[in-house]
Amino acid sequence: MSIYDFMVKAQDGSEVSLKDYQGKVLLIVNTATGCGFTPQYDEL
Repeated sequence: MSIYDFMVKAQDGSEVSLKDYQGKVLLIVNTATGCGFTPQYDEL
């Protein structure tokens, strides 16, 4: 199993395959998206 076998949920609720990003540089950040307490992540 590799990172490209995973599906993640986008902010709009849709499912995204990390396979779509294979061959590209990824920055994976675990945040509390949408809670309102993370304004420092707005530009990400």
